[in-house]
Amino acid sequence: MERMIMNDHRRLGRELGIFDTDPLIGSGLPYWLPAGAAVRKAIEGYVYELERRNGYQHVNSPVLGKRELYERSGHWAHYAEDMWPPMRVGGEEFVLRPSLCPHHALICRSRPRSHRDLPLRIAELGGMYRSEPSGVLGGLSRVRAIQLNDGHVFCAPEQAAREVSAALDLIEAAHDRLGIQAARYRLSLGGEGAKFVDDPAMWARSESLLREVLAERGRAYDEEHGEGAFYGPKIDIQITDPAGRESTLSTVQVDYFQPERFDLRYAGGGRPVMVHRSVVGGIERLVAHLVEVHGGAFPAWMAPVQAVVLPLSDAERPAADEVLRRCLAAGLRAELAPADRGSLGARIRAHRLVPYQLVVGPREAASGGASVRMRDGSQAGEVPVEQLAARSRPFG
Repeated sequence: MERMIMNDHRRLGRELGIFDTDPLIGSGLPYWLPAGAAVRKAIEGYVYELERRNGYQHVNSPVLGKRELYERSGHWAHYAEDMWPPMRVGGEEFVLRPSLCPHHALICRSRPRSHRDLPLRIAELGGMYRSEPSGVLGGLSRVRAIQLNDGHVFCAPEQAAREVSAALDLIEAAHDRLGIQAARYRLSLGGEGAKFVDDPAMWARSESLLREVLAERGRAYDEEHGEGAFYGPKIDIQITDPAGRESTLSTVQVDYFQPERFDLRYAGGGRPVMVHRSVVGGIERLVAHLVEVHGGAFPAWMAPVQAVVLPLSDAERPAADEVLRRCLAAGLRAELAPADRGSLGARIRAHRLVPYQLVVGPREAASGGASVRMRDGSQAGEVPVEQLAARSRPFG
């Protein structure tokens, strides 16, 4: 119970300067403070590079679309209750997008494609918006404006299973680097009613493909009806918070529906399969989970401040300023804690979550270096800041 209280991201996130809210902005619309923006930027950079190394091309698309776009994609018929109401501009109705997939389908359609162009892998960190009721909103974990790490693979039918498995490889690599442990894998299936596209053969085909991939990977999973996307089933990777509450973080989905709705084709008349995948899900929910997992003691590569420079006294201030300059030039997120902010012990305690504490005393000032104290209290001696910077990169 104590850990649950200590690591609640709603409290700890505010204390650490990760995020905050204001009633004038509105419920479910948190803003990022400097420390949170630094964590977010580090994660975004890591995921971008991970995707790039795995064959993804990055795109950017508008957060708005005409109502007609979402009627075509099926969102309006099956998902309208979770969407923001239309805005009338110049005689047309525009909607804040509830997902990025219709835009990516149009990007795929914008150029002629041949079988040799497939698989086409595109990814984007983009905004999407959900009309969440006020009663379910909380901190960063349930919000109305989401920055989603999204991606879509357009591939030939015979490539789909391989692309689903590759997406799971990507997700598992990212989870390992971020320090995330999945609670369970869930095969989320369709259900009854107007929420789901009524095409049993299409659902059976998609479900068979996902089961085949999970079986080949030897991955245990639970099946749950009524949790799929409106257009098809998905593999959801579930996480739990310190209180035991479960939510979905990463997901892979197989979609035969939208390629038909947007008449996507490649040369020769083939219709691609659309594999939806999100490596780390919404950035807000991800950071909320990481705050709770790490208790604010983030791995060095994503820590908001990676190094703090601690001159022993005012006499070492010029040398400490030079160490700080070298840290910043090497790419470290670093700051100075000068002697007028208290004793060395007090300043170390104040920066206890910073991975590297660089102490500059008379000896270090004379040598132009710093004595490195690690976050766990161990001493590393004089380590060049360039080495610390290399250790602090996600792909270091």
